[in-house]
Amino acid sequence: MYDVIIIGQGPAGITAGIYAARREMKTLILGKEAGGQIVWAGEIENYPGFINISNFDFITKFTEHGLASGAEIKTTEVKRIERKENGNFTVYTEKEEYESKTVIVAMGLAPRRLAVPGEIELSGRGVSYCANCDGPLYRGKQVAVIGSGNSAFDAAEVLSKIAAKVYLIVRGNTFKAFDSLVEEVKSRENIEIITNAGIEAIVGETKVEKIKYKDSENNLIELDLDGIFIEIGRIANTDLVGDFVERDDKSQILVDEKQSTKTPGLFAAGDVVSSEFKQITIAIGQATVAALSAYQFIQGADKPIQVTSK
Repeated sequence: MYDVIIIGQGPAGITAGIYAARREMKTLILGKEAGGQIVWAGEIENYPGFINISNFDFITKFTEHGLASGAEIKTTEVKRIERKENGNFTVYTEKEEYESKTVIVAMGLAPRRLAVPGEIELSGRGVSYCANCDGPLYRGKQVAVIGSGNSAFDAAEVLSKIAAKVYLIVRGNTFKAFDSLVEEVKSRENIEIITNAGIEAIVGETKVEKIKYKDSENNLIELDLDGIFIEIGRIANTDLVGDFVERDDKSQILVDEKQSTKTPGLFAAGDVVSSEFKQITIAIGQATVAALSAYQFIQGADKPIQVTSK
């Protein structure tokens, strides 16, 4: 029996584990891979205390801190969650099952990928999914942003202050961003918008060197680049807890000020939560609240919780 099981090994999951363990809660962290979305970042330059740190070093330090706090960490995928009549939870992985008084969901979001040759191979070596995280690495260089929504236009605007040249590549010929943001991007002299472009491949030996795309006339175009920022959305895979939480139209989990969901004892934190901004510092703040809220819940949970239908 654990006091809390945390789903996710990213910054939010590890932070929740640290705070829970420091409250003398028996804590288990389960996740498919160490670091969560951080594995897709190359260098991190916006985390306080580190002017620059690689994703590997960042993940290592977080994991070491989590273990030193007394939390258990197991790299495995959670397959199913059940809630018992007494209010406790049973968490099932591929081979094991664990019981807990509370659960914190901190499994983050998965970046929506282009699914073209070279994308996976060059991730962290020129391919990025976060302009705020990796943008400063491309000062004075040539970069491309792929996407047509607010996140893509915002990334292009941010990068225009850093990179020498920014190409904003749009699959169709319409934009899904706010009109004011579109006009702002169009006003930047070092941003070039390319429409009706179908990405064919990302090319490079050890790092990104160019991108290949087809134009509206089916001509294959090659564009020399130092970096590519893919901003076509992120996916919240929250069906695992779909019966226990309320979700927004993007399948992100709705929580209150204590990071509580509609199910007593079930909390959520990090990018998987419905919030406008997605940053490491925001995720760890929410995780801190979730862990302390889980502790308070256990301290006050002196009666069996009645299970109600959805």
